[in-house]
Amino acid sequence: MITIGQLAAYAGVTIKAVRHYHKCGLLEEPPRDSSGYRRYTAQHAIALVKIKTLAEAGVPLARIKELLAANAHQFAAAISEIDRNLQERGKELRRTRERIGRLSAGDRLFVATEVAVYLDRLRQLGVSQRGVQIERDGWILLSSTSPKAAAIWFADKLEALDDPEFVALYLECDEAFDWSADDPRLDALAGRVERWFVGRGDGHTGGTQPAADPSIARLIATSTGFSSPAWDQLKQIARERKGRVTKTHRHSA
Repeated sequence: MITIGQLAAYAGVTIKAVRHYHKCGLLEEPPRDSSGYRRYTAQHAIALVKIKTLAEAGVPLARIKELLAANAHQFAAAISEIDRNLQERGKELRRTRERIGRLSAGDRLFVATEVAVYLDRLRQLGVSQRGVQIERDGWILLSSTSPKAAAIWFADKLEALDDPEFVALYLECDEAFDWSADDPRLDALAGRVERWFVGRGDGHTGGTQPAADPSIARLIATSTGFSSPAWDQLKQIARERKGRVTKTHRHSA
C-alpha cells in the first residue's frame, strides 16, 4: 500500500496528474485508511503506467478508458483510428507551419510579386514606411476589387517612377504628411503636382482631364487609416483647383 506521492513518483507523473485522472474516471480512487489517507496498490500503479503511456502516445484522454477495457482486436482497431487522426493532425500542423513561414515574406504574402518588387523600389527611393504601407494597402484593395483597373494603374505608376520629377514630387508629398496645415509649401507643392499631371497629357491618365483627376490623393496614394491635416489641406487645394479649371472651361465654351 503506497501513498499518492509514491504512486506518482513510480509512474513518473505529478500528483496533480493522478488527481486529474481520478476526476476523469480513468484511475479508480482507493478508499481512505483510518488516518484519512488514500492508499494505492500495485494494480493502481500498473493502471497509471498504462494511462501515462497511452496519453504520451497521443491518445486523447476521452479514448483511454475505452482502450483500457478493450480486447486485443478492439484495441488494435482503435489504435489504427487514432493513428490516422494523428497523421491528419500532423499534416495540418505542417500546413500551419508553412503558412507561418510565408508570413516572413512580408508584403509578398499579400500582393503580387511585381507589386512587392515595386514596394521594395519605393523603399530604396526613400519613401517612408508609412507611405509604403499606404501603397501596399491600396494595391491589396484595388487588386481584389478591380484587377483590370489595378493592372492599368500599376503600369501607369511604374512609368511615372521613371520620371525623376515625379519621384521628387512623390517624396515631397510623403514628407508633407508631417507638415502643418497652414504650411505655405503646400500650395506650391499642389501647383507643381497639377502641372506635372497636365504635362503628362490625357494618354497617361486614362483619358480624363488632369484637373478632373484626384491627382493629389493619387500621388500620395492615400488609403484608409492614414491622414494628416497637411494631406487634408492638399486634397482641399486640389478640389479648389479643379473647381477653378471647371469654371474656366465653362466660360470658354
